[in-house]
Amino acid sequence: MTLVTENILNAAKTGHQASVNHVVRQWYPRIYNFSYKYFSDHDLAMDTTQKTFISMYQNLKNLKENGKFTQWLYQIAFNSCKEESRKQKRRRVFPFLKITSKKDGKQLLETFTEDLPDTDFEKQELGVILHQALNKINEEQRIVVIMKEYEGFKFREIAEILQISENTVKARMYYGLNALRKILEKWNINQETVRYEL
Repeated sequence: MTLVTENILNAAKTGHQASVNHVVRQWYPRIYNFSYKYFSDHDLAMDTTQKTFISMYQNLKNLKENGKFTQWLYQIAFNSCKEESRKQKRRRVFPFLKITSKKDGKQLLETFTEDLPDTDFEKQELGVILHQALNKINEEQRIVVIMKEYEGFKFREIAEILQISENTVKARMYYGLNALRKILEKWNINQETVRYEL
């Protein structure tokens, strides 16, 4: 769903500062959360989010189709994450992570069975486990899983953002979820505890 109107986006493309600020305010939380899921680190997420919006500001005038703004912005965010990731000597994984709730309207890996006691503590505990598992799978597969399950993109849109074929996206999604399943089963987390689908 588009978070900014056509008029605001057009004004932002001309450099109108209030419109640019409006775009940043509307999209900052989503881009930060995307970056945070990629790194599982607040500081790295903040850095890449800032770089994403600096790049957006510098290149917005070159965006030809306003309807492609979402994919275009996520492509910038993805490239910023990749660039920052290359700078890291090792991947940093932290156990205390923000858990997104279903109220945000996103598809989540943290989908619980109805008979599971519905407490914040249990949701947080399982959420932490899922985030840790996510950080153990192949980076190419991880980014596809994040975009599909957390950000709600279609396979076609992910292919456009990552500049790969749709079949490649589907394959990475399949192998990524399969890898997650194996990790969770190794940790004795099964479908009776958390629902996930291949």
